[in-house]
Amino acid sequence: MAERAAPMHLCVCVPARNEAARLPILLDALARQDWVGPVPVVVAINNTTDDSVQVVESARERHAGRLHIALLSSDFAPDIAHAGSARRMAMDAGLSLMAEHDNAALVSTDADTRPPRAWLTSIMAAFARGADIVGGRIEIDMREPLPAHALRIREAWDRYWMTVRAIEDNVDPQPWDPAPRHGDHTGASLAISADLYRACGGVPLLPTGEDRALVNAALARGARLAHPQDVYTYVSPRTDGRAEGGMAVAMQDLLATAHSGSMPMAPAFNHWRARAIWRRQLRTQPDGQALIAQQEPLLPPMPHDMALEMAP
Repeated sequence: MAERAAPMHLCVCVPARNEAARLPILLDALARQDWVGPVPVVVAINNTTDDSVQVVESARERHAGRLHIALLSSDFAPDIAHAGSARRMAMDAGLSLMAEHDNAALVSTDADTRPPRAWLTSIMAAFARGADIVGGRIEIDMREPLPAHALRIREAWDRYWMTVRAIEDNVDPQPWDPAPRHGDHTGASLAISADLYRACGGVPLLPTGEDRALVNAALARGARLAHPQDVYTYVSPRTDGRAEGGMAVAMQDLLATAHSGSMPMAPAFNHWRARAIWRRQLRTQPDGQALIAQQEPLLPPMPHDMALEMAP
């Protein structure tokens, strides 16, 4: 694909619904970023029944000069009142705000995140190294600690995914996504160049998985996805989330597994090695990067045939 100039401008895009308790934490964290100059932020509130609007207006006054907050509020019809509509409203508004800039990035996050101080500068450094889209690692916010038995399972999954990444990096390394790297690219921390977002047609209007669908649409256009270790954000381990199939559901599953005492199962590592070989072979073809994005979702799911290895 054609080379793009690294973005020099950005806008943080936040969908929110009944997040009055969480939004001040996020906005205060954005105000503490080491990004030079004011930080443009879109907060797109939908179908809310709490005082989220007033909370954002208060934050806009509190951080005047540091955060340039654009506030949108809408009530979607019941059949489209979902994550896809909410994130699309936020990202499209960010795209409009960045229209005057030739090279800009849209940075998606969620209302219950707490990004570290260098989040934005680390994202933009990844763009400068050649990425078109940048995924951020999801870290549980230890201000809201998990029960010890659930934390043990979470740590086991972290070790599992580190091994998967190592297999992929050994078999099919990518220069724009070098090791060591993580593998997360969800709406809680996902940055995409504005022109690529526009070319993809925006966030797909899906009730769940809209973030993964946007990433796949970008990859199908040959985009370079990076997962730098220094790009991450803290997320709440709450179980009462707003999005269908979102992080809260994953927390529910984690806690249920921990409570039951059952052994989590995962695909054995040989499946990941075979998948990485398949990608490497397909990548040699013309537009191989795009072919992978188009064909991989059609492959049968890997069997969960290996017990997750727990620490002693």
